[in-house]
Amino acid sequence: METLSIPKGFRITPEQFEQLASTEQLARMELTKEGELIVMSPTGGTSGRKNSRLIQQLRNWADIEQTGEVFDSSTVFILPNGARRSPDVSWIKLERWNQLTTAQQDGFPSLAPDFVMELVSPSDVKNQRYSDLQAKMAEYLENKVKLGWLIEPSAKTVEIYRLGQKKEILNHPQTLSGEDILPGFILDLTEIWH
Repeated sequence: METLSIPKGFRITPEQFEQLASTEQLARMELTKEGELIVMSPTGGTSGRKNSRLIQQLRNWADIEQTGEVFDSSTVFILPNGARRSPDVSWIKLERWNQLTTAQQDGFPSLAPDFVMELVSPSDVKNQRYSDLQAKMAEYLENKVKLGWLIEPSAKTVEIYRLGQKKEILNHPQTLSGEDILPGFILDLTEIWH
């Protein structure tokens, strides 16, 4: 079997992205607003375990509150700037989600989530992609995501991104508050730091 090597900066159209994304694949893909195709390798065991903890905690809260929908890392959102992005964990207010048609919900939803989490993986650190993740977080804010957390387990830091505010960096927090975006949600980071 021949492998395809995609050079950094490779660009395609949104239509070509839709075609690629609809085929069977082994990797996650994103498309920047400039049309750069980003192919992300499958998640390793440590990151997969930690991602599931993040989703589980948010899902448990969302099941009780019933104010929005939770999405995993395989969900591609078409942001207002045209980028196709897949946050590790995301949440959308129920009234915004319900404004979409069934066809829009079944496809790549054309909206930015209200809340996103990105987990820095060991391969992100190894391949020096941390600055790419920071740029992705900034792009979320540019597209009106209200709150975002960039969680770096090896350094035990969290960068908090809030719409209209400067980034805040926390060192070794034990919990994070969903603030007024996710009222009452408290993320326990104990399992993420181990």
